[in-house]
Amino acid sequence: MGYILELRRTLGSRPVIMAGAGVILVNDKNEILLGRRTDNGFWDYPAGSMELGESFEECARRKILEETGLTCGKLEYLMDISGEDSFYEYPNGDQVYLAGIIYICRDFTGELKVQKEEASEQAFFPVDSLPENIPPLRIKERIFEKVREYLRSSS
Repeated sequence: MGYILELRRTLGSRPVIMAGAGVILVNDKNEILLGRRTDNGFWDYPAGSMELGESFEECARRKILEETGLTCGKLEYLMDISGEDSFYEYPNGDQVYLAGIIYICRDFTGELKVQKEEASEQAFFPVDSLPENIPPLRIKERIFEKVREYLRSSS
């Protein structure tokens, strides 16, 4: 059982600060990988909560491997997230304030595999043509804008 699930047994659905990491995988066409989440149907990048003793980078690498079957090489810091804009309520009523690091990775290997427990499908999208069904968090707008800036400056 993971750390957050253990906390939920005691705290129920009330808000908690959830530390974690996410990774924006960028392919050679400058498209980003998104998966359609099974819990809410939204398209989102691979991310998740940290386990006790884990670093942000270790969390990011673990989540990519678990959710996509891919292994990350070099991770580049993109931004950190926290604050009011990071509040999210899961479909089951659990409430969190996300606090984490978002990385960009162009250096990945392996065969893309969908982890059916977390995503029903995965696909690469141009960052200027993302699917409409993105999580309705203000922080996501800032993240995708930061990705656009990164891709423009690194082209």
